[in-house]
Amino acid sequence: MAVARPAQLTIRNIITAFSEYLSGKAVDSPRLSADLLAMHVLAISRLDLITEPHRQVSEAHWQAIADLVERRGNGEPVAYLLGSREFYGRDFAVSPATLIPRPETEHIIEEVVRRFSGKGRFIFADLGTGTGCIATTIAAELPDAMGIAVDLSADALAVATANARTHGVADRLLFLNGDFTSPLFRHTSLDCIATNPPYVSEAEYAELSHEVRDYEPRTALVPGETGLEHAALLIRNAQDWLRPDGIFIMEMGYTQAGPNLSCFGDAQGIWHGEKIIRDLAGLDRMVFAIRSRN
Repeated sequence: MAVARPAQLTIRNIITAFSEYLSGKAVDSPRLSADLLAMHVLAISRLDLITEPHRQVSEAHWQAIADLVERRGNGEPVAYLLGSREFYGRDFAVSPATLIPRPETEHIIEEVVRRFSGKGRFIFADLGTGTGCIATTIAAELPDAMGIAVDLSADALAVATANARTHGVADRLLFLNGDFTSPLFRHTSLDCIATNPPYVSEAEYAELSHEVRDYEPRTALVPGETGLEHAALLIRNAQDWLRPDGIFIMEMGYTQAGPNLSCFGDAQGIWHGEKIIRDLAGLDRMVFAIRSRN
């Protein structure tokens, strides 16, 4: 079913029509989706949307927005339709080759900035970089940071590289097409590992919204049956890659704190300061540890 065309094409009328259409579909935030797609096509701000409800919209603009709204109605994420998503105050290009950045991942940035701000030059790795939002943001927030961003997908790395150029930090980042579960780095060569690896179990994946299952790359979400497969390998590799006092911070599923903390405990004497960082919803979201000196 196509979107019903209003008799008069004004901003208010088309937003109402698009919101009503999306409300009848199984999509998240129908009104917000309508607003964002209209703003994108019309090249206007949210303030314009509110203060100029009677502004006329051309037939061409109506059709362009309607085409996007119908795709949204089928479940395609708004970020892919717009080609971008905001992360830590910056816009990042996204594509179907990349996971869409989530607000929860910003806690990684906060912790790294808190640990390294004003401390001078340091080298970090972002493993499973996707859009490059972690690597680019760390480099943008900390001018002394030098980073290596790793991803198995060449298409994702192309997006990440473009994002680093957009935000003026490409000269301090190296983009590496590789498998972060393999021995990529020299012994004690890194000061920080900041990573959002795949951590969704097969059972959890089956229950995800179809907007995620049908559009976002499965390999960026699911590492294996339990969802813990990559985490265990990363923690094991990190104890070799990190320098003494180097930090490890990794996003995880909210039920995975116990198994991930036990990985640090199994490596007796190698780690200290292990902790869980919760997201704004109060859910366990990051695991953190410091490489010991011995």
